[in-house]
Amino acid sequence: MKHLWLGLLLLASPAFGTVDAGDYDAFWLWSGVAPQPVLKQAKTLYILQGQINATRRAPQRGVQLIAQGISVPRLSRGEVWVVYRAHTLHWPERVYTQLLGQVQRWRDAGNPVVGIQIDFDARTQYLHEYADFLRDLRQRLPADLRLSITGLMDWSSNADPAAIAQLKGVVDEVVVQTYQGRQSIPDYAAYLPRMNRLGLPFKIGLIQGGEWDEPGYLQGSEWFRGYVVFLRNP
Repeated sequence: MKHLWLGLLLLASPAFGTVDAGDYDAFWLWSGVAPQPVLKQAKTLYILQGQINATRRAPQRGVQLIAQGISVPRLSRGEVWVVYRAHTLHWPERVYTQLLGQVQRWRDAGNPVVGIQIDFDARTQYLHEYADFLRDLRQRLPADLRLSITGLMDWSSNADPAAIAQLKGVVDEVVVQTYQGRQSIPDYAAYLPRMNRLGLPFKIGLIQGGEWDEPGYLQGSEWFRGYVVFLRNP
């Protein structure tokens, strides 16, 4: 893992049916997932580096960043996003300090880090709170770092337009998850036609080995930016 190489291979359109990671060039690399040969063709990697958890009894005092994922590698090509899985939005200052310190270590090692991604399952009724959190986080990041978030498919149908509007100019992309756990969500196709309503650059998150049939209109969307595949162990 110390010497992952990010290739610059431009791949063809994704295959019909099952998600074959070999047809893509952007991947989530999560804790506990063994390296795969497909990483050699990656142009973009989203690499988990920690989880922000909170205890139920003392949400503020108990919030902590638990380091996870691979140790800091030396990557020379492509783009790297450092990912944090959040289970709470009530972060004390020490968590911000720890997170930004980790990101800086990745950059100091010469890795092509372009931004961070927050993986948080924000339900539609709490999007206003999430937008406030992200706006504050954006102000804390170095100006040359981008901000990515994962998103739920029902944002496009049920979210308050005012809440979505608050994300504009704050996040650089939303990666919409079409899977839950290790399986594709059966009715994902019902949500996709409304993704343009977000008015935000978005990518589609797929699960390796899951189901996926690309709708013809997706490539013509002005906001669509491609795919990210969540790699999993066989």
